[in-house]
Amino acid sequence: MDSDADDREPLSASAEPGPSSPDAPKTPAGKPAARKAPVRKAAAAKPTPATAAKQPAAKRAAPKAATAKSGTAKSTIVKSATTKSPAAKAPTAATASSAKSPVTKAPAKRTPAKRPLAKKAPGKASATPPEPRPVRETVLVLEGLSKHFGTTFAVDSVSLSVSSGTIFGIVGPNGAGKTTTLSMVTGLLRPDAGKVHVHGADVWSDPATAKRNMGVLPDRLRLFDRLTGSQLLYYAGVLRGLTGPTVKARSADLAVAFGLEDALDRLVADYSAGMTKKIALAAAMIHSPRLLILDEPFESVDPVSAANIIEILQKYTAAGGTVVMSSHSMDLIQRICDSVAIIVGGKVLVSGTMEQVRGAQSLEARFVELAGGRRTAEGMEWLHSFSD
Repeated sequence: MDSDADDREPLSASAEPGPSSPDAPKTPAGKPAARKAPVRKAAAAKPTPATAAKQPAAKRAAPKAATAKSGTAKSTIVKSATTKSPAAKAPTAATASSAKSPVTKAPAKRTPAKRPLAKKAPGKASATPPEPRPVRETVLVLEGLSKHFGTTFAVDSVSLSVSSGTIFGIVGPNGAGKTTTLSMVTGLLRPDAGKVHVHGADVWSDPATAKRNMGVLPDRLRLFDRLTGSQLLYYAGVLRGLTGPTVKARSADLAVAFGLEDALDRLVADYSAGMTKKIALAAAMIHSPRLLILDEPFESVDPVSAANIIEILQKYTAAGGTVVMSSHSMDLIQRICDSVAIIVGGKVLVSGTMEQVRGAQSLEARFVELAGGRRTAEGMEWLHSFSD
């Protein structure tokens, strides 16, 4: 028995007892428990100082890059270099530079960024940009216009400029030179000095072109009063180069506008002062001129006819025509004129738009102020004692 036990080969220290071995641990139920082999974690051994010098730079940077929390391109490149290449190779110049600098990607196509809409202020309407004013053409230009009668200067170096599409008013006291100025503008009176241009044409060097663009209503009417109203309009239209049918059609329209339908077959000599003024204005407008020169157009005209004439002139200027008129009615000039000039003693004291000339006061108050102010009547006590 002992010899047999001595002849057995001793067990190695590393051998594990089997399930039938008497030395195997037993569970409470009496069954032998299987011993689990120790699981080894695949953790990279910490390099010693001696081995760390031999490892490439990419591997040495791997632990630091692996523990970095930011997902930058640099850490991603270092991780892929350490995990995918098991063999320790010396880094090339390309890999070394890629490890240090981030990878530059091809620029993506940019879509045009949409501008954010401007937020509207609460309670306020969106302000729209003002429309630009149209550039108006200069139709009438007066340059240093002068006229004297003996030693009296009726007009002394008057210079004015009138734009298209406007009604320009000339006001002044009696004898201020308004009628003399308009007579020189229309070519009825030759000036002593200065020039007048109507739509670019000189009134005295090129009168045919200048007068073709004008319609004139003079102060002292000189009409062929032995003609009927219809005949007078026909003569004025044919004289301006219009055909017969055109003259008849326009004469009918003007007669309706001025309320002269029943008076066209009567002699002009039988017309009243207001009707004579209206038939003369119709003759001045029949050829549709660019410029109307009207000297006291509302004198002796009733209020109804005056309102019709104002409406006709406003539609005419809205279509691009130009009106230059003189009047003693300050209220009328202030209501219908866009610009105004005040002439006193043959000189222009002030000119410009209506707002510029009158300022904060009325046109009448401004006119009285420039014309010398009001005069008080003294020494007329006899007027207060009535004769029986």
